Amino acid sequence: MKRFPLALPAEQAPFSRDAGGYGRVNRESRAWVNRPAIAEIAAKAVIVALFSSMAIRLARNYQTTGHVTGLLLLVSESLVVALTLVRRNASTVDRSWKARILTGFSTFGPSLVSPVSAAAFLPETVTVLIAAAGIVITVCGKLSLGRSFGLAPANRGVVCTGLYRFARHPIYLGYLITHLGFVLANPVAWNLVALGAADLALMFRAVCEEQTLAADGAYRAYMQRVRWRIVPGMF
Repeated sequence: MKRFPLALPAEQAPFSRDAGGYGRVNRESRAWVNRPAIAEIAAKAVIVALFSSMAIRLARNYQTTGHVTGLLLLVSESLVVALTLVRRNASTVDRSWKARILTGFSTFGPSLVSPVSAAAFLPETVTVLIAAAGIVITVCGKLSLGRSFGLAPANRGVVCTGLYRFARHPIYLGYLITHLGFVLANPVAWNLVALGAADLALMFRAVCEEQTLAADGAYRAYMQRVRWRIVPGMF
């Protein structure tokens, strides 16, 4: 009996021949799988670049004025870079445009601040204490979160220990306090606009994050136990 080879259209063929013989090839699936990895690398590169630019500006300001408040903001933001580089992969990520815009404003706004030599609203000792209080809260919150830290709304594991026993987004509270100290030490309209927009986006981002996390039953139970998002008794 004569056998006829079965021919498939090139775009449907599940195998292709290469130097090593026959192997399964699915270029479209492979490209789709690589897209999240490429986006992750690109996001990390942008964060490092913006942080480096901010670090240079704040370091130059410290050399000129000796003001410490800006350096405290730098310490706070440096943890964002460190934890972003080692964060674990998310099981669920909100890739909507709303989430991207809120994440962009809240993340990159602080990197646009401009330290100035103008007279501060309060003595530097006071602004340093305010910024330091915010940094303590931020650092403790980030250490509690560990590798579950992320920028875009995503589920990288539910954390309910440490400062997360008192508020669902304690890191954001630390940001608000640190930003207040910086604005009081560098009272110009640009800093108020940049940090004001970032902090407003931060509030909406908290709500957006919880819409993603609420798909997890463990997080819904956590929301029942911890009532407040950022500021206990207020929001």
